[in-house]
Amino acid sequence: MKKIVVCIVACLFLLPGMLRADEPAKKAGELKTFQEKLSYSMGLDVGTYFKGIGDEIDFATLVRGIEDAFKGNPKLLTPEEMAAVQKEFAQKMKVRQEESLRKIKETNKKLGDAYLAENQKKKGVIATKSGLQYEILKKGNGQRPKAADKVKVDYVGKLIDGTEFDNSIKRGEPAVFGVDQVIPGWSEALQLMDVGSKYRIVIPSELAYGEHGAPPVIEPNSVLVFEVELHSIEQDKK
Repeated sequence: MKKIVVCIVACLFLLPGMLRADEPAKKAGELKTFQEKLSYSMGLDVGTYFKGIGDEIDFATLVRGIEDAFKGNPKLLTPEEMAAVQKEFAQKMKVRQEESLRKIKETNKKLGDAYLAENQKKKGVIATKSGLQYEILKKGNGQRPKAADKVKVDYVGKLIDGTEFDNSIKRGEPAVFGVDQVIPGWSEALQLMDVGSKYRIVIPSELAYGEHGAPPVIEPNSVLVFEVELHSIEQDKK
Protein backbone atom coordinates (compact mmCIF):
# COMPACT_ATOMS: atom_id res chain seq x y z
CA MET A 1 0.00 0.00 0.00
CA LYS A 2 2.97 2.34 0.52
CA LYS A 3 3.52 2.48 -3.23
CA ILE A 4 -0.10 3.48 -3.79
CA VAL A 5 0.25 6.32 -1.30
CA VAL A 6 3.44 7.49 -3.00
CA CYS A 7 1.69 7.50 -6.37
CA ILE A 8 -1.24 9.48 -4.99
CA VAL A 9 1.13 12.01 -3.47
CA ALA A 10 2.87 12.29 -6.83
CA CYS A 11 -0.47 12.91 -8.48
CA LEU A 12 -1.03 15.88 -6.16
CA PHE A 13 2.07 17.51 -7.64
CA LEU A 14 0.48 17.20 -11.06
CA LEU A 15 -2.95 18.39 -10.06
CA PRO A 16 -2.71 22.05 -11.14
CA GLY A 17 -1.97 20.96 -14.69
CA MET A 18 -4.64 18.24 -14.62
CA LEU A 19 -7.32 20.64 -13.46
CA ARG A 20 -6.68 23.24 -16.17
CA ALA A 21 -9.04 21.56 -18.64
CA ASP A 22 -9.50 24.81 -20.51
CA GLU A 23 -5.80 25.01 -21.39
CA PRO A 24 -4.53 23.23 -24.52
CA ALA A 25 -2.29 20.23 -23.92
CA LYS A 26 1.40 20.88 -24.33
CA LYS A 27 3.06 19.42 -27.39
CA ALA A 28 6.31 17.51 -27.42
CA GLY A 29 9.26 19.84 -27.01
CA GLU A 30 7.26 22.52 -25.19
CA LEU A 31 8.35 21.40 -21.74
CA LYS A 32 10.77 24.19 -20.87
CA THR A 33 10.66 24.92 -17.16
CA PHE A 34 11.85 22.67 -14.36
CA GLN A 35 8.30 22.52 -13.00
CA GLU A 36 6.90 21.37 -16.33
CA LYS A 37 9.54 18.71 -16.84
CA LEU A 38 9.24 17.45 -13.27
CA SER A 39 5.45 17.33 -13.51
CA TYR A 40 5.54 15.48 -16.82
CA SER A 41 8.11 12.92 -15.69
CA MET A 42 6.16 12.22 -12.51
CA GLY A 43 2.99 11.99 -14.56
CA LEU A 44 4.55 9.33 -16.78
CA ASP A 45 5.65 7.33 -13.73
CA VAL A 46 2.22 7.55 -12.12
CA GLY A 47 0.43 6.79 -15.38
CA THR A 48 2.64 3.76 -16.02
CA TYR A 49 1.93 2.45 -12.52
CA PHE A 50 -1.84 2.80 -12.79
CA LYS A 51 -1.84 1.38 -16.33
CA GLY A 52 -0.16 -1.71 -14.90
CA ILE A 53 -3.02 -2.16 -12.45
CA GLY A 54 -5.40 -2.41 -15.39
CA ASP A 55 -9.16 -2.13 -15.21
CA GLU A 56 -9.21 -2.05 -11.41
CA ILE A 57 -8.77 1.71 -11.75
CA ASP A 58 -11.32 4.11 -13.26
CA PHE A 59 -9.27 7.09 -14.40
CA ALA A 60 -12.00 9.71 -14.17
CA THR A 61 -12.84 8.69 -10.61
CA LEU A 62 -9.15 8.63 -9.74
CA VAL A 63 -8.80 12.23 -10.88
CA ARG A 64 -11.95 13.18 -8.95
CA GLY A 65 -10.46 11.75 -5.76
CA ILE A 66 -7.28 13.80 -6.28
CA GLU A 67 -9.31 16.94 -6.96
CA ASP A 68 -11.50 16.45 -3.88
CA ALA A 69 -8.41 16.03 -1.71
CA PHE A 70 -6.68 19.06 -3.24
CA LYS A 71 -9.72 21.35 -3.00
CA GLY A 72 -10.95 20.06 0.34
CA ASN A 73 -14.26 18.86 -1.09
CA PRO A 74 -16.47 16.49 0.92
CA LYS A 75 -15.17 12.92 0.71
CA LEU A 76 -17.34 10.27 -0.88
CA LEU A 77 -15.89 7.53 1.34
CA THR A 78 -15.24 7.39 5.06
CA PRO A 79 -11.71 6.55 6.28
CA GLU A 80 -13.00 3.11 7.27
CA GLU A 81 -14.45 2.50 3.81
CA MET A 82 -11.20 3.61 2.17
CA ALA A 83 -9.16 1.32 4.39
CA ALA A 84 -11.47 -1.59 3.61
CA VAL A 85 -11.38 -1.15 -0.17
CA GLN A 86 -7.60 -0.67 -0.20
CA LYS A 87 -7.20 -3.82 1.88
CA GLU A 88 -9.38 -5.73 -0.57
CA PHE A 89 -7.32 -4.36 -3.45
CA ALA A 90 -4.07 -5.43 -1.76
CA GLN A 91 -5.46 -8.95 -1.36
CA LYS A 92 -6.45 -9.03 -5.04
CA MET A 93 -2.98 -7.92 -6.07
CA LYS A 94 -1.41 -10.56 -3.85
CA VAL A 95 -3.49 -13.31 -5.46
CA ARG A 96 -2.64 -11.97 -8.92
CA GLN A 97 1.08 -11.88 -8.14
CA GLU A 98 1.02 -15.39 -6.67
CA GLU A 99 -0.73 -16.72 -9.77
CA SER A 100 1.79 -14.98 -12.02
CA LEU A 101 4.67 -16.45 -10.00
CA ARG A 102 3.11 -19.92 -10.16
CA LYS A 103 2.94 -19.71 -13.97
CA ILE A 104 6.55 -18.53 -14.19
CA LYS A 105 7.72 -21.43 -12.04
CA GLU A 106 5.70 -23.93 -14.06
CA THR A 107 6.89 -22.60 -17.41
CA ASN A 108 10.55 -22.46 -16.38
CA LYS A 109 10.38 -25.98 -14.96
CA LYS A 110 9.06 -27.39 -18.24
CA LEU A 111 11.55 -25.45 -20.37
CA GLY A 112 14.43 -26.36 -18.06
CA ASP A 113 13.60 -30.06 -18.04
CA ALA A 114 13.36 -30.09 -21.84
CA TYR A 115 16.71 -28.30 -22.16
CA LEU A 116 18.43 -30.72 -19.80
CA ALA A 117 17.02 -33.71 -21.68
CA GLU A 118 18.24 -32.39 -25.04
CA ASN A 119 21.62 -31.29 -23.73
CA GLN A 120 22.31 -34.72 -22.24
CA LYS A 121 21.98 -36.26 -25.72
CA LYS A 122 24.91 -34.22 -27.02
CA LYS A 123 28.23 -35.96 -27.61
CA GLY A 124 30.69 -35.37 -24.80
CA VAL A 125 28.13 -34.33 -22.21
CA ILE A 126 28.40 -36.16 -18.88
CA ALA A 127 25.64 -36.19 -16.26
CA THR A 128 26.35 -36.78 -12.57
CA LYS A 129 24.05 -38.45 -10.05
CA SER A 130 22.91 -35.04 -8.81
CA GLY A 131 21.73 -34.03 -12.27
CA LEU A 132 24.63 -31.70 -13.04
CA GLN A 133 25.75 -31.87 -16.67
CA TYR A 134 29.21 -30.94 -17.90
CA GLU A 135 31.30 -30.98 -21.03
CA ILE A 136 35.09 -30.72 -21.09
CA LEU A 137 36.10 -27.93 -23.49
CA LYS A 138 39.76 -27.93 -22.48
CA LYS A 139 41.55 -30.49 -20.34
CA GLY A 140 43.90 -29.18 -17.66
CA ASN A 141 46.74 -31.03 -15.96
CA GLY A 142 46.80 -29.41 -12.53
CA GLN A 143 45.32 -30.42 -9.20
CA ARG A 144 41.63 -30.65 -8.44
CA PRO A 145 40.31 -28.31 -5.77
CA LYS A 146 38.60 -29.61 -2.65
CA ALA A 147 35.55 -28.15 -0.94
CA ALA A 148 37.69 -26.22 1.54
CA ASP A 149 39.88 -24.64 -1.17
CA LYS A 150 39.68 -21.19 -2.69
CA VAL A 151 39.89 -20.91 -6.48
CA LYS A 152 40.45 -18.33 -9.20
CA VAL A 153 38.18 -18.70 -12.24
CA ASP A 154 36.87 -16.93 -15.29
CA TYR A 155 33.31 -17.64 -16.32
CA VAL A 156 30.37 -16.64 -18.48
CA GLY A 157 26.87 -17.31 -17.16
CA LYS A 158 23.79 -17.56 -19.36
CA LEU A 159 20.14 -18.54 -19.20
CA ILE A 160 18.97 -21.35 -21.46
CA ASP A 161 17.63 -18.81 -23.98
CA GLY A 162 21.17 -17.45 -24.39
CA THR A 163 20.71 -14.34 -22.25
CA GLU A 164 24.01 -13.50 -20.58
CA PHE A 165 23.66 -12.46 -16.94
CA ASP A 166 27.26 -12.50 -15.69
CA ASN A 167 30.71 -12.41 -17.25
CA SER A 168 33.99 -12.16 -15.33
CA ILE A 169 35.95 -11.76 -18.58
CA LYS A 170 34.10 -8.55 -19.47
CA ARG A 171 34.82 -7.24 -15.99
CA GLY A 172 38.50 -7.79 -16.73
CA GLU A 173 39.28 -9.68 -13.54
CA PRO A 174 38.91 -13.38 -12.62
CA ALA A 175 36.67 -14.23 -9.67
CA VAL A 176 38.13 -15.66 -6.47
CA PHE A 177 35.94 -17.53 -4.00
CA GLY A 178 35.66 -20.61 -1.84
CA VAL A 179 34.54 -23.82 -3.50
CA ASP A 180 31.99 -24.34 -0.72
CA GLN A 181 30.74 -20.74 -0.89
CA VAL A 182 28.86 -20.97 -4.18
CA ILE A 183 25.68 -22.66 -5.42
CA PRO A 184 25.77 -26.48 -5.20
CA GLY A 185 26.13 -26.98 -8.95
CA TRP A 186 29.22 -24.78 -9.04
CA SER A 187 30.74 -26.45 -5.99
CA GLU A 188 30.30 -29.90 -7.50
CA ALA A 189 31.62 -28.91 -10.92
CA LEU A 190 34.74 -27.21 -9.56
CA GLN A 191 35.74 -30.38 -7.71
CA LEU A 192 35.61 -32.28 -11.01
CA MET A 193 37.96 -29.87 -12.77
CA ASP A 194 41.75 -29.93 -12.99
CA VAL A 195 43.52 -26.58 -12.81
CA GLY A 196 43.91 -25.28 -16.37
CA SER A 197 40.71 -26.88 -17.62
CA LYS A 198 37.63 -25.26 -19.08
CA TYR A 199 34.17 -26.78 -18.73
CA ARG A 200 30.70 -26.02 -20.00
CA ILE A 201 28.35 -26.82 -17.15
CA VAL A 202 24.57 -26.96 -17.15
CA ILE A 203 23.07 -26.62 -13.69
CA PRO A 204 19.51 -27.78 -12.88
CA SER A 205 17.54 -25.21 -10.91
CA GLU A 206 17.62 -27.30 -7.73
CA LEU A 207 21.43 -27.09 -7.81
CA ALA A 208 21.26 -23.34 -8.52
CA TYR A 209 18.72 -20.89 -7.10
CA GLY A 210 15.68 -23.19 -7.04
CA GLU A 211 12.14 -21.92 -6.70
CA HIS A 212 13.24 -18.57 -5.30
CA GLY A 213 15.52 -17.58 -8.17
CA ALA A 214 17.84 -14.60 -7.85
CA PRO A 215 15.70 -11.58 -8.77
CA PRO A 216 15.64 -9.59 -10.89
CA VAL A 217 17.93 -11.46 -13.28
CA ILE A 218 17.32 -15.14 -12.60
CA GLU A 219 13.71 -16.31 -12.42
CA PRO A 220 12.48 -19.19 -10.24
CA ASN A 221 13.24 -22.71 -11.53
CA SER A 222 15.86 -21.44 -13.99
CA VAL A 223 18.43 -23.84 -15.44
CA LEU A 224 21.79 -22.07 -15.73
CA VAL A 225 24.58 -22.55 -18.27
CA PHE A 226 28.20 -21.61 -17.54
CA GLU A 227 31.52 -21.77 -19.28
CA VAL A 228 34.10 -21.98 -16.50
CA GLU A 229 37.89 -21.88 -16.74
CA LEU A 230 39.78 -22.87 -13.60
CA HIS A 231 42.99 -20.84 -13.39
CA SER A 232 44.38 -21.82 -10.02
CA ILE A 233 43.85 -22.98 -6.48
CA GLU A 234 44.63 -19.97 -4.32
CA GLN A 235 46.80 -20.15 -1.25
CA ASP A 236 45.79 -18.10 1.76
CA LYS A 237 48.31 -15.38 2.49
CA LYS A 238 49.85 -15.67 5.93
